[in-house]
Amino acid sequence: MVSLLIGSSLALIFAFIGTPLFIRFLVRKSYGQFVRDDGPTSHHTKRGTPTMGGAVIVASVVASYSITHLISYAINPGSFGPSASGLLVLFLMVGMGMVGFIDDYTKISRQRSLGLNAKAKIILQTLVGVAFAILALNFPNDQGRTPASTKISFIRDTNFDLAFAGTLIGAILFIVWANLIITGTSNGVNLADGLDGLAAGASILVFGAYFLIGIWQSNQSCGAPGSGSVCYEVRDPMDLALLAGAMAGALVGFLWWNTSPAKIFMGDTGSLAIGGAIAAFAILSRTELLLVILAGLFVIITLSVIIQVGYFKLSGGKRVFKMAPLQHHFELKGWAEVTVVVRFWIVAGLCVAVALGLFYAEWVVGN
Repeated sequence: MVSLLIGSSLALIFAFIGTPLFIRFLVRKSYGQFVRDDGPTSHHTKRGTPTMGGAVIVASVVASYSITHLISYAINPGSFGPSASGLLVLFLMVGMGMVGFIDDYTKISRQRSLGLNAKAKIILQTLVGVAFAILALNFPNDQGRTPASTKISFIRDTNFDLAFAGTLIGAILFIVWANLIITGTSNGVNLADGLDGLAAGASILVFGAYFLIGIWQSNQSCGAPGSGSVCYEVRDPMDLALLAGAMAGALVGFLWWNTSPAKIFMGDTGSLAIGGAIAAFAILSRTELLLVILAGLFVIITLSVIIQVGYFKLSGGKRVFKMAPLQHHFELKGWAEVTVVVRFWIVAGLCVAVALGLFYAEWVVGN
């Protein structure tokens, strides 16, 4: 537990101190945000605000995770150090963050609000996602547990196994399934990143939930002393809890500067990295379908875009919402930006509470 507190605290401190330093660097380089002309007119004042702040979040998490393990090793040389699951989360987070960085830099260098085209972004996301999925099915521990499995999971692995037609088919189907989760989640967070503090605040709640889930799964891990009749086949739950705490801590430190009026935006560098990390936690903690509820706000925002685009094409130009994603619809209805953000945080909190309730209730009923 001490390592969890150290990792979370270090990430918060690094982000809190590092963000204003990064802001100064971005201002000197004139790396500012470009704003859509067809968006709410109130957003025009945001033009030129430093962006790519997600780089600080990613760097803070990597640094705090590494230092925490170094401290643990110094105290107890017999400690195992970074786990396969932890390194996989970092791989997906950094990989997706690099895709976002390319997108952000394209916007800045070409002086426009649009970066990579959709096809290029999906290709790069897929390359990172495929590598993650392949690696996640390897590296079994002493009990033979790999970071991920080919079984579809809800609160734990279900009986539906993608390897129903053999190992090779199972691996291929898992790669496809994992990439659907990764692409959907990363783009969901990206769509939510339209108002000051919205994506960061909602993500803190999600990572806070995975922090608790990791601790609980570690205490109730199959084979652990005192575990009940319903235990969890998760490879490295405590290390996942450490990373979830670091992610939440880094986002708290960043949110201090990102809250309205934002001094910096996380950009696609941050939103894609955060989305990738959330997807990694869902896959590696075996809570893939629970993610739909746990990250419910991001699901709702994504659905608003799908509905808007679909209805626009089917109806010949009509719209369901004044503007998509959903947060901009409420802005155009006259809600103040801060009001939208806080109310959406409440929705995100309710989704997290329901998901954690289902997670705990399943264990209680099973025992």
